[in-house]
Amino acid sequence: MSSLYETAFRRVLYPAYETGLRRRGTLAWLDEYERSQWLSPAQLAELQWTRLKRLLEHCYREVPYYQRQWRELGITPDDIRSLDDYARLPTLTKADIRSHGEDLKAISWRDRMLYKNTSGSTGEPLRFGYNRESNDRRTAVMFRGYGWAGAPPGRRSLVLWGGGLGNPPLTRRWKDQLYHAAFGRRLVNSFHMTEANMGTYADMIDRHKPEILLGYFGPLLKLAKWLLENGRRVHPPRAFIVNGEAMHEFEREIIEQAFGCPAYNTYGCREFMMVAGECDQHHGMHVNIDHLVVERVAPEGAELDPLTGEAIITDLFNYGMPFIRYATGDLITTSTDQCPCGRGLPLISQVEGRLLDAIRTPDGRILPGMFFPFLLKEVPGVAQYQIVQRRLDRLDLNLVRGKAFNDDSLAMIHREIRKVLGDGIEVNCQFVDTIPLTRSGKTRLTISELAQ
Repeated sequence: MSSLYETAFRRVLYPAYETGLRRRGTLAWLDEYERSQWLSPAQLAELQWTRLKRLLEHCYREVPYYQRQWRELGITPDDIRSLDDYARLPTLTKADIRSHGEDLKAISWRDRMLYKNTSGSTGEPLRFGYNRESNDRRTAVMFRGYGWAGAPPGRRSLVLWGGGLGNPPLTRRWKDQLYHAAFGRRLVNSFHMTEANMGTYADMIDRHKPEILLGYFGPLLKLAKWLLENGRRVHPPRAFIVNGEAMHEFEREIIEQAFGCPAYNTYGCREFMMVAGECDQHHGMHVNIDHLVVERVAPEGAELDPLTGEAIITDLFNYGMPFIRYATGDLITTSTDQCPCGRGLPLISQVEGRLLDAIRTPDGRILPGMFFPFLLKEVPGVAQYQIVQRRLDRLDLNLVRGKAFNDDSLAMIHREIRKVLGDGIEVNCQFVDTIPLTRSGKTRLTISELAQ
């Protein structure tokens, strides 16, 4: 895509679509966030605190769950005078949300919210609500973060992502294709990647000539290793952006050697979208504290480095279904450094605890573990799950069933797995009462016991 089209897209086409047609405030919020990132750390802390106090007062007025909880604790928003006071509030877990979902909705927002399902990368899919401004601001923060990596809206991109499930209507497929085409994006299904067809994915890069390459890190790392092992060179993009899993420094070297461009880490989750991202200084990931509160709490009984702990996150603008101190289950390591870029946003140096084992098949397929949360979040009645591979031709799927689970749910699981893996691998579904936790307190979603 030419720079001329990029300019036209960002200055004319996208504003006309976003502001005129859809009547969304994404671009106004993006302008705001572009300015606030350059505030000093003290100014950003003050801005964050002002927004947090406003959210807490809203919760006290409008959200039955917090009204009841805080009344039992004998506190009001006036009692919360600092982030230290705030850190004494109880955390919110996925179990709390499942048990009290209706009471977590603000009274004035109950009939006008948007909803999403999480991918369930900890083995438990979750449905949650949010208001329009929160959605528009999340998109703006994502655009800002991608901009740090040289990927503003409209720049030509190739995205290795998960393919859709089922057979959506033709009009929906056309609409999605036009939308992505306008952004200069081409989406490629990474779930079909095998050792045998790596060359096809390399050919796609050469044909599309993307300036930005991004997507699930696991498949892209496998492609990078294949390129190096086979001496294959592809069209070099300007930047490589990591999603879904953390990229370690030794892996960054592989990526940059294979694709001939700088690689950028991001950290996010479906509940909040982008939490942190890397700028061109590669000094760590900037935390979006003008949009979120991100705390670091040591898991109970754990002996960790003082800078490492579980990420506890609050969206400052989700007034529809506020998550106050939401426990993500992700381990993060914060940094005390200041980035040379001059932004006042603090840094995360590393994210742990979200890597998923890949699944192998007899025909040479290497399927990223991210496929299973992508699939199972859509299956009615799946409460928890875990995939274990002990043989090349068999998967054991442990399922904890919810009330909505039925024969159609089981048939959907078999059908969608067979569509991707074919008939060469047996899927054995076992119903269990619970999925055991790891020592870090998380469910390990995919386990491969095969020799590498």
